Amino acid sequence: MHTTPLPGCSPIPLASYLKALGILRVLSQQCPDAHAQGFWQGNAFTLVSTYDREALLDFFLTRYAPSPVVAPWNGGSGFHPDDNSEALDAFKNAAQDRFRPLRETIAAACKALDGLGLTSVLQVIQNSREKQKETKKSKDRRKQQEAEKEFKEAKQQFQETKGKLLLRCRNTFSETALEWLDSAFVLTDDGAKYPPLLGTGGNDGRLEFTNNFMQRLTEVFDLAKGKPTPESPAFLRHALFDTPTRGLADNPIGQFSPSASGGANATTGFDAKSAVNPWDFILALEGAMLFAAAAVKRLESLSPGQLVYPFCVQPSGAGYGSATQADENDARCEIWMPLWSAPSRLDEIKSLFSEGRAWVGKRTVRNGVDFALAVASLGVDRGIGEFQRFGFHVRNGLAYFATPLQRLRVHRDTVSSDLLAACDGWLQRFLPKAKGDTSPGSVRRAAARLEAAIFARAASAQANNPDTAQELLIALGECERALSSASEKWCADSFLKPLPPLPRGWIKAIDNHTTEYRLAASLASLSVRFKKDFFPLRRHLEPVKIISGEKAWADWSDEARNEVVWHEGSVIDVLCALIKRRLLLAKSAGEKSWPEYARLTAWPTDIAAFIEGRIDETRFAQLLWGLCLVDFSGDAMSGEEMPTPPSKICDETPPAFYAQLKLCFAGSLPDGKRVPIEPIIFNLAASGDGARASAHALRRLHGSSIPVTEIQIPLSGDAARRSAAALLFPLWDTQLAAIGSAVAPDFFHHSTTN
Repeated sequence: MHTTPLPGCSPIPLASYLKALGILRVLSQQCPDAHAQGFWQGNAFTLVSTYDREALLDFFLTRYAPSPVVAPWNGGSGFHPDDNSEALDAFKNAAQDRFRPLRETIAAACKALDGLGLTSVLQVIQNSREKQKETKKSKDRRKQQEAEKEFKEAKQQFQETKGKLLLRCRNTFSETALEWLDSAFVLTDDGAKYPPLLGTGGNDGRLEFTNNFMQRLTEVFDLAKGKPTPESPAFLRHALFDTPTRGLADNPIGQFSPSASGGANATTGFDAKSAVNPWDFILALEGAMLFAAAAVKRLESLSPGQLVYPFCVQPSGAGYGSATQADENDARCEIWMPLWSAPSRLDEIKSLFSEGRAWVGKRTVRNGVDFALAVASLGVDRGIGEFQRFGFHVRNGLAYFATPLQRLRVHRDTVSSDLLAACDGWLQRFLPKAKGDTSPGSVRRAAARLEAAIFARAASAQANNPDTAQELLIALGECERALSSASEKWCADSFLKPLPPLPRGWIKAIDNHTTEYRLAASLASLSVRFKKDFFPLRRHLEPVKIISGEKAWADWSDEARNEVVWHEGSVIDVLCALIKRRLLLAKSAGEKSWPEYARLTAWPTDIAAFIEGRIDETRFAQLLWGLCLVDFSGDAMSGEEMPTPPSKICDETPPAFYAQLKLCFAGSLPDGKRVPIEPIIFNLAASGDGARASAHALRRLHGSSIPVTEIQIPLSGDAARRSAAALLFPLWDTQLAAIGSAVAPDFFHHSTTN
């Protein structure tokens, strides 16, 4: 066996990918003794067979029999009166045996046209078109109208009979020709459906594939002798092995290779002509026949069949540098081409394309975002190492081009497969509504960020990258934040509810060992019950009611609007407003001391960084919104779920002013001591009057029999306000002792020795 790399067959452009499939398909079908197999290695297709390099070239030049590719239903196919039929006529008279399948299929197509009377209809169309030209010269308005009416009636008759022609072709063409028909169209209860790879039945705009296929064949073969033309060997080496060549012609290649189609900015000048290797087009069309579409429907559904195409989904305008909503609206579709790394036979590849479906959870994918999730969660057939994503986008005027978008590696990702799957139902409702014409701009921007984060996570080289996971959770928080500020009517009309509580696995998945993350996680885990009413921190960010547990859910609540204190502005102001609201709730509930319950706590060194203004407050706010969506209820957190603490947690502690205030707002103190709530201490500090706040704190601590060092600290301004805001961060006993020892050393030393 010979292993032959084919550098001319790369994953991009689409023509090169299809060319690789065409080589494997043709060689396997026409030379079974070659035992051909193929796989992708890096950026090239590799062929494994009994043929070496020269034998492979000799086969295509001397023995290759072109597939019977015709489309008599298309204008421009060579069968219509006005068409360029030079290549078609040449194949009608090509006596060589290698051209027999194509010659016989052309004859069968002509017979089908005659049997349905369409040949005479086509002639009527031709005659009426000529009449139109003559009447325009004569300027006779009545004759012009008659000729135009005759032309329209003939065109309408042909279109009405087109379905019968498609069915007649399927019934009369040979078995070898059916492979082309299966890839070109599918007959359903609603009429013919056309797979996207071959346009509308082998026709993309003004480019007719089958006629161009025959024209390219006449450029590489002498049909009379059945031998290659003088230029053909050099063209074939260029197509297979990417060797330099000259004489590439100005021929169309359509959507398959945008870079070869010429046009504006295609060269150093203003414009360039196309430069196409005829073998590229020939082999690409041979490879496209592996993509046979099918019409399927669910057993419980009474609706007509839906066209299903291998690895083809609705477009998503995200995941690549130039992504815009316009791309999503105008694109025909997108297709994800599999790249497998193990040598595979043609029948295995056929099975992959005929049965290969991507899944998200228990449902099939619908769009590019779904496919990115499926790739990341291994929801695809085994043996695929990567996917090359193409979008059929409108470029260069109104033409559709198969635009390479990105390449994603298949890997197991618990964030996409498990954590994000928990809100899959919400995503399926939110994303289509968020991108609608009536959606608020903030919601639309948040949805775009979420889709970009999903693609970034799927494209991450590291399977457990906390930074991409963090961006994903932040994007979910941004979506929730935008929804909470959107119009109530729009949310109700769109049937959009808040995000359900997310799994606790997010906590560890996004741990990137930053101060902002640890502070946001500790604050998000904060909760309290006042008069049997559960108050997670999320209730102060948006008007929701939340049920945690196994069947967690969330819904909008008008009653909860009084509890919302979040506003766009300074994070310090928001945290101070949170404390004020909790002070009012504690007072109304008859709480004697500050209620503090949290699953996670802050580290003294992180609190010191917060007070001194050494954190990214925007990032902290984004993380807080994301982490507040996590359900912190349930059993105690295990070590695997806990965030990683800083390496030296006691190297830096907050200032003594904060320590004085925190002893007055601690959930618990040694020896069971409790300090009665005195809101004035917080209010003074939050207003920037640290000296009076310190004095009140000292009196309250002495009154609670806590031996504190009698030092009034005259802190003022922003430092006092930040210290007041930092009171909201929860602390464990050992962390409180590390902070409190600075102002009450005897108290904490005594409790430790006891």
